[in-house]
Amino acid sequence: MLMILLAILGGVLTTLSMIVSSTLGKKIGLIQSTIIHYIGGLIGGVFILLGIGSASAPSITDMSRMPLYIFLGGIIGVIVVYTSNIVIPKIPVVYSTLLMFSGQMLCAIIIDTIVMGDFSWQKLLGSIIVILGIFYNSKVDAKENKVVME
Repeated sequence: MLMILLAILGGVLTTLSMIVSSTLGKKIGLIQSTIIHYIGGLIGGVFILLGIGSASAPSITDMSRMPLYIFLGGIIGVIVVYTSNIVIPKIPVVYSTLLMFSGQMLCAIIIDTIVMGDFSWQKLLGSIIVILGIFYNSKVDAKENKVVME
């Protein structure tokens, strides 16, 4: 149960983070807000590390033996923040969140298939239904907005 609550909290905080960062991006610029986002993350990470402590930090030697793709998380994170700073001001947050969730689901299905050999038609179908629902709902919203404007 704790892991479910933590996952939900992570989703809530991710959405809030995207909104705050994109709002800052509109005021000071996309790259600048992305940099501030990651500087804040660095400061927060340092405080968490100091508060929790880490007895098992890898040495530079250990890190040099790790495959290069292990270190792509930060670069991918910057791309995520930058693109969400572009997208969120242009489409409603609910659509951006659902579309990002759909992308996560499709990526998870691909990773599960490649790494674990576990493919699920039900998960794929669910992702497709969510995406189709988003497009349908956006068309309904567009028609409603057009009627209101006339």
